[in-house]
Amino acid sequence: MHSVAQEPPLTGEPEVTIRQEGDKTVEEYRINGFLYAIKITPKNGAPYFLVAVDDDGNFTRADSPSGMRIPSWKIFEW
Repeated sequence: MHSVAQEPPLTGEPEVTIRQEGDKTVEEYRINGFLYAIKITPKNGAPYFLVAVDDDGNFTRADSPSGMRIPSWKIFEW
């Protein structure tokens, strides 16, 4: 019998880091130190989001914040 480890829930207020990279503004959103979303606002163009799809640092592009996905983690593997 295997025990199932659970990740702690993401709670609290997000920590937002804003920086300028060339001609775009980058906003990083973290909760409990976990980077779960990045908003990129180009000087010319519409902003878009990169949203974490796992806890290994893989992101997917999401052009609409209303469609933002909640990060999910692998609970166990064998």
